[in-house]
Amino acid sequence: MKETIVALLEDALDDLKRQGVLPAELAPTIKVDPTRDKAHGDYATNLALMLAKPAGRKPRELAEALVAALPASDAVSRVEIAGPGFVNFFAATDAAAQVVNQVLDTGDAYGRSLTGQGRKVQVEFVSANPTGPLHVGHGRGAAIGDCLCRLLEATGFDVTREFYYNDAGAQISNLALSVQARARGLAPEDDGWPADGYRGGYIIDVANAYLDGETVHADDRHVTAKGDPEDLEAIREFAVAYLRREQDLDLKAFGVHFDVYFLESSLYRDGKVEAAAERLVDKGHTYERDGALWLRTTDFGDDKDRVMRKSDGHYTYFLPDVAYHLDKWQRGFETVINEQGADHHSTVTRVRAGLQALEAGIPQGWPDYVLHQMVMVTRSGVEVKLSKRAGSYVTVRDLIDEVGRDATRFFLAARRADSQLTFDIDLARSQSNDNPVYYVQYAHARLCSVGRRAEANGQPFDHSLAMANLGRLEADEEKALMNRLARYPEVVEHAAGAREPQQIAQYLLDLAAEYHTCYNAVKVMVEDDALRNARLALGLATRQVLRNGLELMGVSAPEEM
Repeated sequence: MKETIVALLEDALDDLKRQGVLPAELAPTIKVDPTRDKAHGDYATNLALMLAKPAGRKPRELAEALVAALPASDAVSRVEIAGPGFVNFFAATDAAAQVVNQVLDTGDAYGRSLTGQGRKVQVEFVSANPTGPLHVGHGRGAAIGDCLCRLLEATGFDVTREFYYNDAGAQISNLALSVQARARGLAPEDDGWPADGYRGGYIIDVANAYLDGETVHADDRHVTAKGDPEDLEAIREFAVAYLRREQDLDLKAFGVHFDVYFLESSLYRDGKVEAAAERLVDKGHTYERDGALWLRTTDFGDDKDRVMRKSDGHYTYFLPDVAYHLDKWQRGFETVINEQGADHHSTVTRVRAGLQALEAGIPQGWPDYVLHQMVMVTRSGVEVKLSKRAGSYVTVRDLIDEVGRDATRFFLAARRADSQLTFDIDLARSQSNDNPVYYVQYAHARLCSVGRRAEANGQPFDHSLAMANLGRLEADEEKALMNRLARYPEVVEHAAGAREPQQIAQYLLDLAAEYHTCYNAVKVMVEDDALRNARLALGLATRQVLRNGLELMGVSAPEEM
């Protein structure tokens, strides 16, 4: 319907240009939006207000000219001018109802498009250090990142999901020392415990598994423990593999998978960090000071220059980040999206600056970033801070065990990434309309129940009869629901382009609200066969779109609740 109205307005503009009412070179972007108040029609445009100045006319006068130039269309029942020059369109019932036919005909593919034209996109998300269980912040990154991948795939992109393991550096050393201390029988309160050691109960599990000689299977390796508490390198290798496996189990419980697991250590092993450093030096963007090697990142928009190699000869975290992203570019990913915590905000400018300094043909502003804010978990209004498993933070597995995967995923992805999130365990467990995921899933289950009731009453859905009578869906609540269904493809495309999965969550809540309102206002199981089947068709279309949207969120669509 929206596309139809845009086409009508384009024809009207061409007519007005031929009449000399509008300059011939004018090429405005036509914006048509759903109205909030159905008394003002189904769709509206502010085109006359936008063009009044270049046309040298009053907005309302130009609106009248636009309306007069509109071609006749069976899709529009009437057009009105409101306020200073808004043009409101009232959709003809038959035309509005065709979305029902479209949804039922398209099925699972409704809302999908080929916008991306198969272009390669890499999305890096979660990327937790292999030093402990995934915490709730990682969970938010997993929910947002996975939903974003689903959105990009739904709009025609070739998506690669990537997890980057920081398996080198001080944190891994602290992990190995912590497991070694436990293997020696030490506790955090004992003398000899590492100053920066990890204290969670999971360290005991790793130490016991190491001493028992267990074999663990991580993504790309199988490691058998030596059992020797004095072999720190063997402990490090086993502990990293053990926790990589644990994180993978957490992600599987969350319904998240990855195509690529990339190891930071491989950048050093394959000489890519050293090669990046040499290239930066060769390009003339470095200098030495106080025994350290610096990069002039200020030449590329950074607020200060950055150390690449410290005076002790070790590289800073900045350089492997640049080497890693150069590797992404060399793998052919012209679009890369990094979904990370807000604590990575300071790395955005410096990584982009480092990539520009390489002079490798990488565009400015590459890669893209989606940064999420922190999550606070509450129960009975009080913040929950500790986990028995982790010892110092709430884990993803804690939330899944408490409220289930569906609620966890929906809650973590349903807010803008850049807004702080309070995860209310009591709300997520409640079976009430205040619980957003329950509200949406209940709408789907209720629609399934209506279908079962029709079958039980000996009045099964008749597709042909329904399609022939869609024009009888005349109630305001039915029209509102159909208009909401018609917006779904646009919402999917916009959410993907804006990198905002929460738009899908909001759409589903709005659709569920429209359906519940319609259900309470319009009786479906009427004696009139034609009307009943038309209304059943509307219900089936709504059920399909709810299911499609929930799939993009990685959330199930239950048939009974």
